[in-house]
Amino acid sequence: MKKISKGIILAGGNGSRLYPLTLATSKQLFPLYNKPVLYYPLTTLMLAGVRDILIISTERDLPAIKNLLGTGEQFGIQCSYKAQTSPRGLPEAFILAEDFLQQQASFLILGDNFFYGHQLSSLLEQSIAVTTGAHLFLHPVDNPSAYGILETDANGCIKGIIEKPATFVSNLAITGLYIFDEQASTFAKQLQPSARGELEITDLIKHYWKQDHLTYSMLGRGYVWYDVGTPQSLLQVGNYVEILETRQGLFVASPEEIALRLGYITLDDLRKYIDKTPQCTYRHYLENLIHYAGHKNRI
Repeated sequence: MKKISKGIILAGGNGSRLYPLTLATSKQLFPLYNKPVLYYPLTTLMLAGVRDILIISTERDLPAIKNLLGTGEQFGIQCSYKAQTSPRGLPEAFILAEDFLQQQASFLILGDNFFYGHQLSSLLEQSIAVTTGAHLFLHPVDNPSAYGILETDANGCIKGIIEKPATFVSNLAITGLYIFDEQASTFAKQLQPSARGELEITDLIKHYWKQDHLTYSMLGRGYVWYDVGTPQSLLQVGNYVEILETRQGLFVASPEEIALRLGYITLDDLRKYIDKTPQCTYRHYLENLIHYAGHKNRI
């Protein structure tokens, strides 16, 4: 089965929509119910089978992010870090990550994006299998003028990519999760800054589209996608996670649980991690994972 081992989390930016909350810290370190925001994109990559992850953030925020994730060893993955001195657009991630990628295909996910849905892992695996250039993940929205939008014809063929369309062309928003092939760094370096002085992800996507190397997957009914970069969305998603976890007794986006389920760590590894964890709800949940280890429905 085709695999992608490398992933990038772009966790930079000024967080201006969350001002003044972001004056002192990164929005990726904010609590999304009972876990840091960054845990959610991190575990999305883990569910895709990615184990070598580069986190790109600001020079101010990288020390705190490193303190949160460390080397990734406790999750059975490898985390490395790169500073972005100023926000110059999403495609710059591939320029900064060129040495890390070593001319390999990769996932790119934005550090403030939340994805949830049944069989998400299977959908990601299927998307890897069909990707030969770039691959998008689309989600229907009721306010398409706020997003980058993919326009398709009646047969599902791509007709256009429009950034924040003034008039309705489609309700299929391009989410902050992408697959790009090994040429992404090369193509990103060829892009010219837009009028706002940044490299635009839509320009990189269009490059693949013009070569007929662009595919997409739909995150339809049963899937939830949010950009948690506003106070409203941060609260809404936090409430959503609280409802899910309280009702089912199962955590959303626990990297230790996902690592155990995927075989990245052993029960002994988890026990060692728990021994270093203070008494709290999160520790009790991890202890229950060990208790229920023989029951597949629990983990």
